[in-house]
Amino acid sequence: MVRTIRARFSKGAFEPLEPDVTRILNEGDEVLITVSTPIEPEAPDPLVASAGGWKGLVDAEALKRHIYADRLVATRSPVTL
Repeated sequence: MVRTIRARFSKGAFEPLEPDVTRILNEGDEVLITVSTPIEPEAPDPLVASAGGWKGLVDAEALKRHIYADRLVATRSPVTL
């Protein structure tokens, strides 16, 4: 007979969570236990989760203009030989 029984592992032993187990099993019966643990959901990809987070907060065109303007600023002293 094949039967699925919910159980909790506690103090080194499996404790049945269903009261009717005593009707289908006798003391000393051998059983085959297949363990399946609850599946945890995958964590979302951080890159995908953050997509669109800056939408409406930053003017992308103005940012590009500032970056290109800052590249034209010379901050190094002239090379002397």
